[in-house]
Amino acid sequence: MTMPDTRKDDLRTVAGVAAGGGGEAVAVVGAGPNPASRIKSRRRSVAENVLPPLVMGLGVLGFWYFVSYVMLDERRRFLLRPPHEVLQEGFLDWDNFSEILTGLWSSTRVAMLGLSISILIGFFLATIMSQAKVVERAIFPFMVMLQAIPILAIVPLISFWWGNGQRSRVVVCVIISLFPIIVNTLFGLHAAERGMHDLFTLHHANRGVRLRKLMFPAAMPAIFAGLRISAGLSVIGAIVGDFFFGLGDVGIGQMLKKYASTLAGEQLLAAVIMSSALGVTVFLIFGWIQNVAIGKWHDTSGANP
Repeated sequence: MTMPDTRKDDLRTVAGVAAGGGGEAVAVVGAGPNPASRIKSRRRSVAENVLPPLVMGLGVLGFWYFVSYVMLDERRRFLLRPPHEVLQEGFLDWDNFSEILTGLWSSTRVAMLGLSISILIGFFLATIMSQAKVVERAIFPFMVMLQAIPILAIVPLISFWWGNGQRSRVVVCVIISLFPIIVNTLFGLHAAERGMHDLFTLHHANRGVRLRKLMFPAAMPAIFAGLRISAGLSVIGAIVGDFFFGLGDVGIGQMLKKYASTLAGEQLLAAVIMSSALGVTVFLIFGWIQNVAIGKWHDTSGANP
C-alpha cells in the first residue's frame, strides 16, 4: 500500500529535524491559526449571526409596505398603517410613546411578580412529585386540567375571588406560566443517570443529598428551558389579564383595547411591537442567566454546525 505524498513529506521533515542534531526545529503539527484566519473566522461568525435576521427583517418590512400600499386601498389603510407612520406617531411622538412605556412598565411588574410566584410553586410541586410517584400521579392530572382551562371561562371566578385589579392579573400570569416550569423541572429531576443513582445508593446518601447533589444539577438544563418558556408566557398572561381586569394601573393590554376601539392604528402597532420586545427581552435575560449558570459545563449550542 502506497503512502500519501503529504504523509511522506511530513515524515521527511520530522526525520530531517531529528537528524540535524541542533538544527532549527520546524513546527509541523499543531500550529495555531494565523491572525488573518482568526479575523476571517470572526467575520464569518458575525455574518452568520447578523445577516439572517437582518434579511428576514427587511423582508418583513417589504411585505408590510406591500400590504399597506398595494393590497389595501386608501380607505382601508387604517387596518395596517405603513412602518414609517408607525415610527412617526408611535415612537417619535413622545406623548404617545411615554404613554405606551407607562403601560408597558405596569405590565412588566405584573409579569415579573406572576413569574416569581410560578417559579416558587413550580419548583415546590416538581420537587415533591419527583420524590414520590403517588404524589406525581395525584397532582399531575390537575396541572394538565389547569393548563387546558380557557382563561375566559374562569374570568368570573377569578373576579369573585381577587377582584378586578392587579391581583387578578397576577393570578392569570401564574395560571398561564406555571405548567412549563412544573413539566420541565420534573423531567429534569428524572434525567439523572441510573448509574449515578446507584453510586449515591452505594454511599448511603439520603434523599436530601441525592436531590441537592445529583438530581438538581442534572435538571438544570431542563429547568432553564422551562423558565425561558414561562418567561414569555408571563408577559402574555400580563397582557391577557389587562384585557379582562381593568382596575388599577393601566397596563399595555388596556392600551391595546383603547387604541383598537379608537382606530389608532399607529399607536396600536407601536404597542404591539413594544409588547413583543418585552417578551423577547425577558426570554433573552433568562438565556443569559442560563449561560452564566451552566454554560461552562453544558453545551447549549446544539450539535448542528
